[in-house]
Formats: sequence, structure tokens, C-alpha cells
Amino acid sequence: MLLSLKIKNIALIDEIDIEFTAGLNILSGETGSGKSVVIDALNFVLGAKADKTLISFGQPFCAVTASFDVSDLSALKETMEELALEYEDTIVITRRYFADGKGDIRINGTPVSAGMLRKITSYLVDVHGQSEHFYLLKESNQLALIDKVCGEKLDALKRSVSEEYEDYKKTKEIWEELGGDEHARAIRADILKYQIEEIENAALTEGEEEELLARRKKIVNAEKIATALSGAGNALGGDGGAVDALQNALHLLRGVAAFSDEFAALTDRLESVKCEAEDIYESISTEQGEEYSPYELEEIENRLDLLKKLHLKYGKTFFEIQDFLQKSKAEYDKIIHFDELSEEYRSRLEKSKEKLYRLYVKMSNLRREAAKTFSADVVKELSELGMKNASFDIAFADLPDIGNISIAKNGADSIEFLFSANVGEPMKPMAKIISGGEISRFMLAMKTAVKTHEISTFVFDEIDAGISGRIAATVAEKFAKIARTVQIIAITHLPQISAMSDNSLLIFKKEENGKTHTFIKRLSDSEKIKEVLRLVGGSEESAAALQHAKEMIAAADRFKNTLS
Repeated sequence: MLLSLKIKNIALIDEIDIEFTAGLNILSGETGSGKSVVIDALNFVLGAKADKTLISFGQPFCAVTASFDVSDLSALKETMEELALEYEDTIVITRRYFADGKGDIRINGTPVSAGMLRKITSYLVDVHGQSEHFYLLKESNQLALIDKVCGEKLDALKRSVSEEYEDYKKTKEIWEELGGDEHARAIRADILKYQIEEIENAALTEGEEEELLARRKKIVNAEKIATALSGAGNALGGDGGAVDALQNALHLLRGVAAFSDEFAALTDRLESVKCEAEDIYESISTEQGEEYSPYELEEIENRLDLLKKLHLKYGKTFFEIQDFLQKSKAEYDKIIHFDELSEEYRSRLEKSKEKLYRLYVKMSNLRREAAKTFSADVVKELSELGMKNASFDIAFADLPDIGNISIAKNGADSIEFLFSANVGEPMKPMAKIISGGEISRFMLAMKTAVKTHEISTFVFDEIDAGISGRIAATVAEKFAKIARTVQIIAITHLPQISAMSDNSLLIFKKEENGKTHTFIKRLSDSEKIKEVLRLVGGSEESAAALQHAKEMIAAADRFKNTLS
């Protein structure tokens, strides 16, 4: 539900803050007062294409902030999570557009793209007005509407379809893993065989690459290593070297070790140092004796090149390559033994497809039956709304035979809404021929016929075009019925609709400091009477006209009380 709309620097609006309520919100005002600007601002914040003409003259930017209560929209929560947006019971959308063509959009403070915005707002508001893109003119939404009309019976079928569809998909995945057609299997088997043989022939061992790299480093630096080892060996074990010096020092300390514990401890420590120095000298001597084959470096380089090639193709580590090898062997084994498995999975696929097809037929029959009743209800509603000659039908494409069926979760139906406004004119696709003036009443008729809704707010712009009298009263009553469960925001010139409002908002222009501005105010009960009186065309000086306006509001209240 739309809670509020804050508009800044759009057309003649400097800055206004409109608060909406549940139920029926009616916007009225003189022609040219700026009612359409409010709808333009709402469309803008919902994701409509931005236009510099929106910006008030002389201002650098325009901005609209809309707050929504979304506590009852569970489907929206899933979508917001998919878009990595934090879900809260209240969503605040702010959109700005600058004179240089740049703009920004935020949802609860998080920057989002225009595409993300439209995805979110498609759950929030359905705007019905001249030249708008209408929700139910899209075939996918039309089918969703019929499914809603079908109710629990279709829901049960859909659950069965969903379960069978998952089984079918898993079976098909296994089938495809087995290799698909014979030609594809043969190609895949050759590839796998080559990969398996290449890895196995390499005879890889764990830690081999690290050992080769260490060995290569030794060989490449052999001369430097030899020089260092020779010098270190002489320094330690040569005549007068460190080992001899340590031995002399140890001999001297042993002579005084018996005189104190401190001397004894120093002697023990020096003994350890001497032993360590001798051990290091022996290790250096061993290293000095190591010889390198002149061909060993070339062999190491070749082996490392092979390992690099295998890493690029099969895995970054020894274990990744081994994992690739095992999976390749398993897949190769399946392909080689394909004939033993193919018949089983082919049979499973065919049985699953046949079961799905039977469910699709049941779904289609249920939809077609519901569509007949629904289209008749819509025609009845249209007649009550002054479109007595309108025709409406829902055309279903023939189901493909089982050999050409496309497997999907939602069945195989393709539908199209057909419409004709006048006697003698054939029905055609509604999306192509319905006029802006007809669409609002058509949508109102449809909403009344459906009786259940997913979108929380409907906006009707100038739905009262071309109607008056009893039809106007009927429109007002239908608004009131729908507004029991869905918030409605409507612009009207009709007193009957204004009288039915739960929240009356007056849009008006006023000149200040040589400039015209648009304002909006929420009407009190007494102000609402005056507005209905204005729409009736009566004068405040006329007691009869004033009484008539009061009676219209009282009658509207009585009607709404019958709906409680």
C-alpha cells in the first residue's frame, strides 16, 4: 500500500507531501490544476522513463519519494532477496533526475538500477491511465490471472506438475550425462579417452612439482652453492677453523667446571654448540660431494612444462587433476556402457512426459472452463459500466500433440484476451485495439470479477471519461468493493466517485509572488461536502444543492457500511 508521496520540483509543484490511506483515495480539482502531474510523478518513481520536461522551470533537478507498506507481500520479499536488497515492512523509494540527464534511484537507501526498480514496483502499484503499459495486456499476466480465477483445483494440479517436472528434469540430466545421441557420445568418448590417457601416462605423484622446482633451483645456482659451501666448510672445519676454536674453548672450560655450577653449565652449553658445529660441517661436506648430471636440468624443465600443461587443462593442483581424472573415468564408463542404461532412461523420460502431458490437458481444461465463466462476468461488469456493446473472450491456442509439447512447469497453454467495444466489430487482440478511455473501465470490470488481488495499489487516471449518471454511481460502488481489499488511488471529475472516497485530496493552483504553484490538501468532512458540491455544479448559496451533496455522501457511506 502506498503510504505517502513526496514530490519536489516537478512541473508547477515546488514541494508537496501527500499522505494516502487504505481504501479509496480520490484526487479531484479544477481542470489544469495538476492532477495529471501527480500521476506523472508516481509513474516516475515507479520506474517510468525520465524526461527533462518533468523538472520545474529553472530548477536543477526533480525528485520523488514514495513510501510503501509491503508487510503483506511475501512474493516481493523473495524478489528483493534475489536482488540482494534488504527487505523491510516499509519500503522507501527515492528517485532524482537532473537537468544534465543524470539521475539516481535508491530503495531504502541502497542504490539500484532502473531495471531493479521496475522489478520491485511491479509488485506494488498497477497504474491504469491513458497511454500506460498495462499489467494485464501481457500474455503471461493474462494466464496468471486465469490461474488465479481457477483457484485451489489448479493449484493442486500445479503441485503435481511441479513434482513430475523435477523428476523429468533430473532424468533428462542423467540422460544427457550419458551422452545423448550416438554421434555426440562417440565424440565425447574420444575426448575423455584422450584426457584419461594423457593424465595416466604422466604418472603424476603428490609433491612432485615442488620437489622439481627445488631441484631446479639447486642446479641453476650450483656454482654459487659450491662456492658458499666450500667457504663455509673451510671456516668451520679447516685448520684453525671454528670447530678447532670451539674445541680449545671447551678444553679450557672443562678445567674450571668443577669450581661452580655456573662454569659447569657454560661447559655443557659449549659442548652442545661444538656438537652442532661439527654436525653442520659434516652436512656441508656431504652437500659438497653432490654431482649434477648435465642433462638433468633439461629433463626437469621438460617435466615442469608437462605439469604446467596438465594444470592448465585439468586442474591447478595435483588433487584437482586427480579429481578430474576420476570424474572423467566415471563419465567414460557410463558412455561405454550406454546401451545398458539408455533403454531404462528413455523409458523413464517417455513415461514422465506422458504423465506431464495428461496433467497439462487437465490444466488446460480447467483453465478453459474458468475462462468462460470469467469472460462472461467481465462482459456483465462492462455492461454495468456503460459498455453495453462490449465483447470479451479468452482465446486458447490448441495444445500441441505430445510429440511437439514443450515441457514447462506452468503447462502448455497459450492464451490471448480478445476484445470488441462495438456491435458488428470482430473481436481482436485486446492489447492492439483497446483505447485509453476503455482500458480503465475494462480493468475495473476485470478487477471486480477477479475479487482477489496480488498488487496492493491500483491507480485509475480519468476512469470517468465519458460516463455520468447511474453508470458513475456504479463505478463508485465498484471502487468501494475493490477498495475493501486493495488500495485505490483515482483521479475523478465525478461527484458520485468523490462522495464514495475514504480519503479526499484536493489539488489546486495558487499564484504567489508572480508565479503559479500547485498544492494539495486533505479535505475535512465539511470540505469534502463543498468539493462534491463543486463537482455537482451547485452553488454554496443553494440549500438544495448543499443538501444534495450531503445526501450523496451519506448514501455512499451507507453503501460502504453494507460491505463491512
